[in-house]
Amino acid sequence: MRVLSGIQPSGKAHLGNYFAMMRPAVESQANGETFLFIADLHALTVTPSPEILRERTMDVALDFLACGLDPEQTVFFRHSDVTEVVELSWILGCLTPMGLLERCHSYKDKVTNGLKPNHGLFSYPVLMAADILLFKADSIPVGKDQKQHVEVTRDIAQRFNNAYGEVLVLPEARIREDVAVVPGTDGRKMSKSYGNTIELFESPKSMEKKIMRMVTDSKALEEPKDPETCPVFALYKLLVSQEDTAVMADKYRSGGYGYGHAKKALAQALIEYLEPMRKRRDELAANSDEVERILRAGAGKAREVAEATMREVRAAVGLQKKS
Repeated sequence: MRVLSGIQPSGKAHLGNYFAMMRPAVESQANGETFLFIADLHALTVTPSPEILRERTMDVALDFLACGLDPEQTVFFRHSDVTEVVELSWILGCLTPMGLLERCHSYKDKVTNGLKPNHGLFSYPVLMAADILLFKADSIPVGKDQKQHVEVTRDIAQRFNNAYGEVLVLPEARIREDVAVVPGTDGRKMSKSYGNTIELFESPKSMEKKIMRMVTDSKALEEPKDPETCPVFALYKLLVSQEDTAVMADKYRSGGYGYGHAKKALAQALIEYLEPMRKRRDELAANSDEVERILRAGAGKAREVAEATMREVRAAVGLQKKS
C-alpha cells in the first residue's frame, strides 16, 4: 500500500502539529510505502516572501528529520522539485468543472478569513489532486476537515479514467479518528489562528513560561480536581507513560495538589521529551548541505514514480505516442 501525505511550510511547527500529524507519520512510516512532501508550491497561494518560504521549507525538513523521519523508509521531498506535478495539474484542470471547485469549502473559508482570492487559491484542489494521483497513492491520511479534498480527487480521477481509460488510481481517505486534540495555552485546540501555541522547538525557558500561564479553573490547592477537564493534564498524558499519567490523575483527585504543581511537572516532562529531538535538530541545522542532499535524494525517488505515471497520462491524452 502506498501512503502519501503533505504539509505546508506555513510557519513554526507547534505541539498540535507534532501530535496530530508529525508523530503519527513517523510512527507509521514502516507500515507501507510512504511518501511525504513539503508543499512549498501550495504555500505560494498566500504569496510569502522568497526568504520566508525558503526558511519555512527548511524548518519543516529539519523538524521532521529531528522527530525521527527516516529518509530510507520514507520518500521525503520538496514539492517543487517534482515538476511533473504541475504538468499533471494542468491536464487535470482541463477536465475539472468550475462547479466542482466552486463547491469546495476550503476556498470559501480562506477568503472569508481574509486571504485575497487568486487563481491558485481557487484551483488548490486540482493541484492537491495532482499530488495524490501522480504517485498513485492508495491511502491518504487526513483529518475530517480535509476529507472533501480526497473526494474531489476521486471525482477528478474518475473523470480522467472515463475519458481516457483506467490510468489513475482512485485513492481512499484514511480518516484519523484517533488524532490527539492538543490543548493550547487558553484551553482551546492549539492553533496558530488562536495565538495559543507552544512551538515544537522554542526555547525551554519560553515553553515553561507559556505552560505556567495555561488557563485552568479556580479550584484551590486543597480541593480535589478533575484531571479529565484540565488542559494541563491533557497535554501531560501525551508525553508520559500510562503509569505516570495514573499517578498525576490520583494527585488531582486526592486534593492537596495545585495546578502550579501540575504545570511544573508538565514543563519538565515536555522539555525532557523534546531534548533528544532538539539536539538532533541542532546537528542537522549545522549541516544544511546534508538536509538538502536528503531532500534531493527523495525528489529523485519521487520523480521516478512521477515520470512513470506521466508517461501513461501523456500517452492517454495524446501528448506522446503509446509505448
